[in-house]
Amino acid sequence: MSLNKILVIGNVGTDPDMRYTPSGNPVTSFRLATNRRYTTSAGEQREETEWFTITAWNQLAERCNQYVTKGMRIYAEGRLKSDSWTGNDGQTRFRNEITANHVLFLGGRAQEAEGGAGYGPPAGGGGAPDPGPDVDAEDLPW
Repeated sequence: MSLNKILVIGNVGTDPDMRYTPSGNPVTSFRLATNRRYTTSAGEQREETEWFTITAWNQLAERCNQYVTKGMRIYAEGRLKSDSWTGNDGQTRFRNEITANHVLFLGGRAQEAEGGAGYGPPAGGGGAPDPGPDVDAEDLPW
């Protein structure tokens, strides 16, 4: 048995791009940045940014396309796929792609449109349960 699951909270770096497969299934992609701040042994403050491509399918793709906007904060959960290739300039390129099965909209247009944090599970459920309106975001384990 094996498990491939990743959970990220970050800021959306691009507006979503929705397209359709030849069979008519919607797929939406956007970029997400996560930051890590730390202090070096010399006392210097540093920050690292890791970028992910988030890909959502079907109903979740439609919700992400409707509510996700550049700059908003989201929680995404799904499977991680890493790719590397050599570009036309000879440089090796890398991409971390998350095929999302659960997305929470933590700020921006979704909050305004739905009166709170948006919830975007795929059809048929899946992902972590919605904590409900009485749970403060500060109390969540992530």
